[in-house]
Amino acid sequence: MRGILPLGLALLMLAAPLTTHTQNSDDAGAKNAQKARAALDTMVQAMGGPAWLNMKNQMRQGHVAGFDHGSPEEGTTDYWETHAWPDQDRIEYTKHRDVLQFYLGREGWEVTYRGKRALPQEQVDDWMRRRDHSIETVIKTWLNDPRTILVYEGQRLTERHLADQVTLISAQNEAVTISMDTQTHLPLRRSFEWRDPVFKDKNLDAEEYDDYHTFDGIPTPFTITRFKNQEIVRQYFLVHVTYNQQLPPDFWSADAAGRRIKK
Repeated sequence: MRGILPLGLALLMLAAPLTTHTQNSDDAGAKNAQKARAALDTMVQAMGGPAWLNMKNQMRQGHVAGFDHGSPEEGTTDYWETHAWPDQDRIEYTKHRDVLQFYLGREGWEVTYRGKRALPQEQVDDWMRRRDHSIETVIKTWLNDPRTILVYEGQRLTERHLADQVTLISAQNEAVTISMDTQTHLPLRRSFEWRDPVFKDKNLDAEEYDDYHTFDGIPTPFTITRFKNQEIVRQYFLVHVTYNQQLPPDFWSADAAGRRIKK
């Protein structure tokens, strides 16, 4: 019996530092998550708070420029984009607004004077992937899931601005990183990685936001730059934005839009 007591004490002494270390790690992780959530909460307030969280729809008008391997293509295209949470998007192109694309639910359609056709699946997948990893989806869906992991990654330089960087990891092990200006607390960059289904390599999708203007209490970036694997692929320059518009009953109908296009 006397031989057992020293062994028990030795085991307790060995276990105590391990328990303390684990507890300290848990405490540090919880404090880090709290800091990440506080940064995101501050960002939402800077973006308009309840006005941004509860907006019914947003309509953006501007010009879009394409890039090929990082080099700008000639000219820009006029476009009008309408989004309604959670899964309705309509984009109209050209001055006559006679080329339309609809992303409704998980489907994508294009409408021209030739009629309505399904968009290529690769294009639809790209749109859905960006919608699923948008700041709006992350804040309204991921952040409300208790299984989502929040990581505050410190301050970094983004677009020549000092930014707080936070990464959210969903229950499905998807990750999105958001960089927020330390002064205005507005988003500067959103990025995520995704694995190519064919080649199995990872791709980096990112958007950078600049030139904010406030409409209806909601600060809105008027310059949006899209990147794929560090190369610019699209750049959007807005000229007008409206929120919470009363839309016609058939606004989200691709068939109705097709009937209005002049043949």
